[in-house]
Amino acid sequence: MQQGEGLQVEFKKSQFELNKDVFDSVCGFLNRYGGHLFLGVSDKGVIEGIYDDCIDDVLKNLIVNANNPNKLNPPCYLTATILELEGKQIIYAYVPESSQVHSVTGRIFDRNEDGDLDVTKYPDRVSQLYLRKQTTFIENKVFPYMRITDLDKPTLEKVRVLAKNERADHPWQHMSDEELLHSAGLFKRDLQTGAEGYTLAAALLLGTEQTVLNVLPYHKTDAILRKENLDRYDDRDDIRSNLITSYERLMAFVQKHLPDKFYLEGVQRVSLRDRVFREVVSNLLIHREFGHAYPAKFIIEEDQVVTENWNRAQGIGNIDPNNFTPYPKNPVIARFFKEIGWVDELGSGVRNVYKYAPIYTPGTNPFFIEGDVFKTVIPLSVSDISVNEGVNEGVNEGVNEGVNDLLKLIEKIQGRRTPHYAASMNIPEKTIERWLKQLREEGKIEFRGAPKTGGYWKVK
Repeated sequence: MQQGEGLQVEFKKSQFELNKDVFDSVCGFLNRYGGHLFLGVSDKGVIEGIYDDCIDDVLKNLIVNANNPNKLNPPCYLTATILELEGKQIIYAYVPESSQVHSVTGRIFDRNEDGDLDVTKYPDRVSQLYLRKQTTFIENKVFPYMRITDLDKPTLEKVRVLAKNERADHPWQHMSDEELLHSAGLFKRDLQTGAEGYTLAAALLLGTEQTVLNVLPYHKTDAILRKENLDRYDDRDDIRSNLITSYERLMAFVQKHLPDKFYLEGVQRVSLRDRVFREVVSNLLIHREFGHAYPAKFIIEEDQVVTENWNRAQGIGNIDPNNFTPYPKNPVIARFFKEIGWVDELGSGVRNVYKYAPIYTPGTNPFFIEGDVFKTVIPLSVSDISVNEGVNEGVNEGVNEGVNDLLKLIEKIQGRRTPHYAASMNIPEKTIERWLKQLREEGKIEFRGAPKTGGYWKVK
């Protein structure tokens, strides 16, 4: 903010409602290199703040419209945070670079210095955008001779079911196979050749094993158990299938060789093992650089689990969960995983692993190491491999800490609804809802008003 507006920084006043041109900037960031959006700040960098009784609506309109294809097309999953600076509240959102070209109500914007340029009527500029996206993100590579019969029909049906389980009214369940693939951004036109076809992302997500190996002959994920035979392995799964099947086989490998630990999160009993390794496996599959022949690896050792994949690095060294900017390596694939409920918003995987891994193995912390090879390390306590005793105690401490933080926030800023507190704490709404239910059952808070027509949480 001190550096002022620029190619990747934009200020909008938005004191009582979203500026009309907010999504011009969102579109420009998506089409260029991504950027930082601050609402409640004047063009000169003065913190004006957003009116208290308007901030929930401003936040909601930002998130809802980002997911509305009639406003922003293709839609974008944004996460926003409410910050308090100089005694005033502002909203901050990081807009990632996208692998696709986006438009706002039919107009295409590109970012230039500190402005958003409408390039809709300039075919050369628009073509350059498409070409840059296809060159940078290999997932968009078009295969004009790939047919829908090259995709695996059972996998297509499976993702429909998963999407419906995630959202009962998910539109995929009413679409034909071709409509689903178009909706998911898996069919594109190559602006260099004019050829249209299914993309590398389509083959990787849904292709038969033969199709996957035809488009990417070196594609491989190696799952290895190495505890006794350190020179070779004790067990191995050589996975060369599509990413949906790869995820299932990796999770089966995890369930076969790692202990399960259950604990109570609020009133819900969940598997610690699945919470940790669901995120690790998803990150391994989604964020790898598919243009390199380096095989992805998932290795279970006596004292740790290590994953490796080739990476388009944005930095070098350990990732700090409190100070890192998530970067979409394969946005189309990541969004597909989100639609079927296998990942949450961008960056949530790292945060969730940092949250749950120290509970799965008490006294340890995970590592995410950025470089040409991206490496994840989940330490395992040898003495704790088959012992569940004490796990719930450690978890409940972490959960209770979050519940207490939420109660303090409600005491400080009363009269808000669930989305406000979720954004303020940077925690998913579902988790906030569980914590609010717990606080309500304990008689510490109450809900004033009618849920459908308006209302808010208040400390008793």
